Amino acid sequence: MFKRISLKLCFALWAGCLHTGVGAQGLPPEVMRALQQAQLPATALHVVVAPAQGGVQRLSHQGDAMVNPASLMKLVTTSVALETLGPGHVWRTAVGADGPIVNGQLRGNLYIQGQGDPKWVVERVWLLARRIKSLGIERIEGDIVLDRSAFELTPTDPGQFDGEPHRPYNATPDALVVNFKSLMVHFVPDPKQGLARVHVEPPMAGVRIPVSVPLFKGACNDYRAALQAELGDPNQLVFKGSYPAECGERIWPLAYADPASHAARAIEGVWRSVGGQLGGRVREGRVAPQLPTLLVSESPPLAELIRDINKFSNNLMAEQLFLTLSQQADGVGRMEASRAIVQRWWDRHVGVPGLVIDNGSGLSRTARVTAQGLAVLLQRAWAAPYMPEWIASLPISGQDGTLRRSKAQASAHLKTGSLRNVLAVAGYVDGAAGQRWTLVAIIEHPQAQAGRAVLDALVDWTAKLNHQP
Repeated sequence: MFKRISLKLCFALWAGCLHTGVGAQGLPPEVMRALQQAQLPATALHVVVAPAQGGVQRLSHQGDAMVNPASLMKLVTTSVALETLGPGHVWRTAVGADGPIVNGQLRGNLYIQGQGDPKWVVERVWLLARRIKSLGIERIEGDIVLDRSAFELTPTDPGQFDGEPHRPYNATPDALVVNFKSLMVHFVPDPKQGLARVHVEPPMAGVRIPVSVPLFKGACNDYRAALQAELGDPNQLVFKGSYPAECGERIWPLAYADPASHAARAIEGVWRSVGGQLGGRVREGRVAPQLPTLLVSESPPLAELIRDINKFSNNLMAEQLFLTLSQQADGVGRMEASRAIVQRWWDRHVGVPGLVIDNGSGLSRTARVTAQGLAVLLQRAWAAPYMPEWIASLPISGQDGTLRRSKAQASAHLKTGSLRNVLAVAGYVDGAAGQRWTLVAIIEHPQAQAGRAVLDALVDWTAKLNHQP
């Protein structure tokens, strides 16, 4: 009898391996081949595949090990935010004044109070400046006062993560962020004049910017290196080189050299660009509780903003959203308070140990999570009322966002993650019979960036799975 049961058990296990396409190593053969070609060990891969609507996992390989998820951590932040703040949540940047408007002059100070808007881009600042002028204000006799007290943050060096302070992805959060604390440097070639015209948005008060750079006829390889830029002086941009004519029009996003003064310079620059005059200066301060509000700049809803966060992996927007969790709960956004909010939510609704959250964006060396935990999170989001907004925020394989260059043949909505030693995807894969699968795959290894074909193989294998009741 025991022998018969044993044979049945062995046959069942063997049949299950055939059905799922999982080999003796616990991974599909095509995934093992991709690992071998990338010269990555199987121990570098952490993966869980399960039905999106819940049910038996079809694949789990080192799913319980804590690993650095890189930008997959944005899935945690955006999921918590959708559930606690709601898809319709908006940020309101308020404008007030402490004096009367007489003959086109504000006889007092103008106040701008930030609430952590993740996407207060230059177009919206320009529109606000126009609205201020529509109140009859042509000149502000006093100061423009910026209130950033909605967040309490420890000053940090934007280059501390990887020594690249001029990369926009390293910009640090603030209650009043203008245009992601970045400059958009436009280069427009004019071959007849032998130069490329230079234009910068937002306009920055007190910053000297060259109006043009010389053109040369070389190939468009590394145009940034060819420009020989000197970016360390907050009072000027310097380009000692030239610009390749073959590059055509390009935009170079740059983090500003002095992040603390970026908002002040940008707001003054925009105000003056619309013809506004300023008698005083732009400075920091607090809005008095009784100060009447003149105007409000309202952000797009959260459901729209998370598409930027997840599709394009915007670190600063994710950290702004992370801080908003505690700002909405406690009145002031603090990193430690937001960590506690997310941890409580995770323990209650996901219940899988192993979450260590840092800043909510995944741009961290200390953040940790398990593939199993993220798989449960994805299953919970699939059943949530906000599921359509959630799915719409994830990149589509081979079509948009950070998955535009994916080589996977399957249809999938997947968040990507990438750090020096991490390469990852997590989200939903369309199955062959119309069902949806959750897939979490994280490669953590010094040569992780060689593993893109491994992740593509997992996506395609998942899409071929047959449904098991």
